[in-house]
Amino acid sequence: MMEEMEETPLSPALYLIPSPLGDTPTDFVLPPHNADVVRHLRHFIVESRKMAVRFLSRLDRDFPIDECDFFELSEHTAENADLSAMLRPLENGEAMGVISDAGCPAVGDPGSRAVALAHKKNLPVVPLVGPNSMILSLMASGFNGQNFAFNGYLPVKNGERESKIKQLENRVHKENQTQIFIETPYRNQKLFDALLKTCRAETKLCVASALTTKDESIRTKTIAAWKKEKSPELGKIPTIFLLYK
Repeated sequence: MMEEMEETPLSPALYLIPSPLGDTPTDFVLPPHNADVVRHLRHFIVESRKMAVRFLSRLDRDFPIDECDFFELSEHTAENADLSAMLRPLENGEAMGVISDAGCPAVGDPGSRAVALAHKKNLPVVPLVGPNSMILSLMASGFNGQNFAFNGYLPVKNGERESKIKQLENRVHKENQTQIFIETPYRNQKLFDALLKTCRAETKLCVASALTTKDESIRTKTIAAWKKEKSPELGKIPTIFLLYK
């Protein structure tokens, strides 16, 4: 019988911790190693404290929340905000974690500012394995997975949004490049309608919603085919949109 291995101390680093979408059980999408790492952490950079506490409690119902400190870094954090103290624990030799409200931190997420600062200070960064909606949707779309671009959020204003869609569609057909983008859930329907109005009939659109949850939906159709169907219910549902030829 093999002897149990001694627990290895956690090296001081900035650990990037993926979190599930919705109420998906953590063990469905995160390896046990992630929980082992997180149990050693007491310093966190988070998009919102409330969501981070919820995640930590789901990961381990006995997690010592009262022993932790949380530095909030969100889309509302000013560009010129003084973030010099954000990594102080790590500079003092204590490991830290970055947690997004959902999904992978630093990908379409303000956590990237913490990572950039860590590199500037020559501090180690360790990404942990977990679901990434951009990659999952690309895998399931049937589109080009060797040449693709993630464009984040498209412009909100009418006219500017359609112009950007046309620009991305042209790259699809000229460069053979899959175009990936997202939207704030309550604006999903407006973006979907703009895609159907703006894109060529033969262009393919993949709509990937609620990935890794029980309500997951991934559908790829031409614009012409989408126009013949009832619009999908996209309100308040995290969704990835992909265009290809």
